[in-house]
Amino acid sequence: MGIVWWHQQRASICRALIHKPRLLMLDEPFGALDAFTREELWCMLRDLWQEAPFTVVLVTHDLREAVFLADTVYVMSARPGRIVARREIELPRPRDLQVTYTDAFSRYVFELREHISSQHHA
Repeated sequence: MGIVWWHQQRASICRALIHKPRLLMLDEPFGALDAFTREELWCMLRDLWQEAPFTVVLVTHDLREAVFLADTVYVMSARPGRIVARREIELPRPRDLQVTYTDAFSRYVFELREHISSQHHA
């Protein structure tokens, strides 16, 4: 399933971008992939965005994915879904995967995790 699904997901994103949309909406697009393949697709999306910027609304439960790909991350509560936190990600672009091993990156992930954790304990 892994390699075939990776190619299908990659082709899906490429098909969506062929007409140069101004907005791309992605709902857990990389959720079923292993970590290595997921990171490859993050980089593919990053590279496509660098070539011709467009707005992406990405729904994900993966905080690393959110911090790596986003300029702004919104944390939502459980039902009823409402925004409980908004965080600008001020890491330089283009972001290389090495940034995911930095203290600055980890601080963003931990801060977002705290917002989610506070919702579960409220």
